[in-house]
Amino acid sequence: MPTFDCLLFDLDDTLYPVSSGLAAACKSNIHGYMAEKLGIENSRIPELSNLLYKNYGTSMAGLRAIGYDFDYDEYHRFVHGRLPYDNLKPDPILRTLLLSLPYRKLIFTNADKVHTAKVLNKLALEDCFEGIICFETLNPTKKRPILDEKQSSSTEIFDIIGHFSQTSPVMELPNTPIVCKPSKAAIEWALKIANIDPQRTLFFEDSVRNLQAGKRLGLQTVLVGTSQRSKGADYAVESIHNIKEAIPELCEVEMKSELNYSANNNVAVGVETSVTA
Repeated sequence: MPTFDCLLFDLDDTLYPVSSGLAAACKSNIHGYMAEKLGIENSRIPELSNLLYKNYGTSMAGLRAIGYDFDYDEYHRFVHGRLPYDNLKPDPILRTLLLSLPYRKLIFTNADKVHTAKVLNKLALEDCFEGIICFETLNPTKKRPILDEKQSSSTEIFDIIGHFSQTSPVMELPNTPIVCKPSKAAIEWALKIANIDPQRTLFFEDSVRNLQAGKRLGLQTVLVGTSQRSKGADYAVESIHNIKEAIPELCEVEMKSELNYSANNNVAVGVETSVTA
């Protein structure tokens, strides 16, 4: 039996390099949304955004946790709608690599489905994956709760900056209604809906904390973007293009697959099951 039967890939800064500039542009757009749509003072935004990302996985999840109410689709249109997608080019090397690997292959991202589709299209990888687990998969409620003016104006915003300025905070951080990596709930739900055995799955991520969360739930892990392994990473690759060199088990299974194919030309083709939201 092969060591792995499923490859689970993060999307942004994993399937393409951080040098593309999308991450920097996304961060700028998030700050713009916080200022323009939520009325947060510009001087507070960098520290606030950093605390939200650090404690909730995404700035969006953190904003909802501390009391801001907004439409999820509007947020995604603002943050992703003006990204420099043209910086992404078709990647025939990665495409050939992915198609050569005889495993289930899925995307697992915190991003929304529109952004995910755009990225895969720009990279020419849209038909390389069995399915996509994205924001809408984990958060099926498309719209925010509709609050009347009285309810909205009385909503109290939790001061997370003040919370962490205390030597010994007495209050617990509020929970977020958004499910996203690196939460245990997000990873467990992704494994369940895709029917994945974590012990036989390779999880590719550029985020160390997302990787460590997956490792705690039994996934085999690959840190992408550096050749230096961190805690929680079973493998590390400078680029997603180097996975065969870094993970010899992938090549061994590929060779076995080729031998089996040569021995029997009547290969059964399984029906792909999409888990796309």
